[in-house]
Amino acid sequence: MLSERRQRVLRALIEDYIEYALPVGSRTLTERHRLGVSPATVRNDLSALEDAGFIQQPHTSAGRVPTDAGYRTFVDELLSSGLAEEERPHQAMVDELRASASELDALMERTSAALARLTNCLSIVMAPSVLAGRIRQITLVSLSPWQAIVIVVAEDGQVVNRTVTFADEVSADELAGAQNLLNRVLAGHSARDVRRSMDAGTVEALSDPLVQLIIDEVIECLGESESARAHSLGVSALLRQPEFSDSKALLPVIEVLEDDRVLLNTFDEAAAEGGPVMVRIGHENPASELAGVSIVACPYGRGESEGVVAVIGPTRMNYERAIRAVRAAQCALHGE
Repeated sequence: MLSERRQRVLRALIEDYIEYALPVGSRTLTERHRLGVSPATVRNDLSALEDAGFIQQPHTSAGRVPTDAGYRTFVDELLSSGLAEEERPHQAMVDELRASASELDALMERTSAALARLTNCLSIVMAPSVLAGRIRQITLVSLSPWQAIVIVVAEDGQVVNRTVTFADEVSADELAGAQNLLNRVLAGHSARDVRRSMDAGTVEALSDPLVQLIIDEVIECLGESESARAHSLGVSALLRQPEFSDSKALLPVIEVLEDDRVLLNTFDEAAAEGGPVMVRIGHENPASELAGVSIVACPYGRGESEGVVAVIGPTRMNYERAIRAVRAAQCALHGE
């Protein structure tokens, strides 16, 4: 556990790095912040923080930069201060959004634009239908031992299908067994509901690789309709960040975020946790392509009307601003 002084040093270093995107040295910290100690003491504290894995030195002669562990400590301190619990963050933004958009689609689009503007990050507002769409029936039609068509009928009447290819031969009996299991488990439920309430037997049954593959296809099918797409803006803002000045560095992030399964799995955690805000930093993200970014997300709405709002940016993002902005968007979309 860090001492209060070293927490202050770490916080000061992270704030400077967020602001200037340059490695931070002991002299800079003592000049910019009232730490109440000498540069020599700060150097000792920086060495201790580096040994503990909270910061690192990119080059021998350079200052230090935060690690994912350092950011996590910083964010946990922000959250413990009650930042995520504020009832009316950015109230002017909330009022403006509600006044300018009466329908959900328009409100989602305007909210996404406001988030991108406030945070200089990629903003995503996921419609409730993506997370809460309930399944009426799943049909698996064999094309060959290596291919089948997955047909999903949703309770709102939407019908979508997708061709799935198997690595190994799948018999008609195996396909029929998977279809019966999926209908028994998924019919009348959303994928989110199932993940939240599975008993041990269901978890074991759904762990079959064939069933897992088909579930992935079902989730992707549900996300295919135009109404289910997320509203996202801010790629140009990300490209202006030093970390992504070379657009090739951002390409893997954009590509993985285009995969509906990644979005659903990542953002469903925000809805499932039930807290006011979820923060995933760098390597905490499930997809390796997202190891260089952080995600700040929280749910909005309730029950069938529950969606997710999020911002995605470099791990050097301004977390305080991002948390406040996401909470404001949550309030605007929540109808509070």
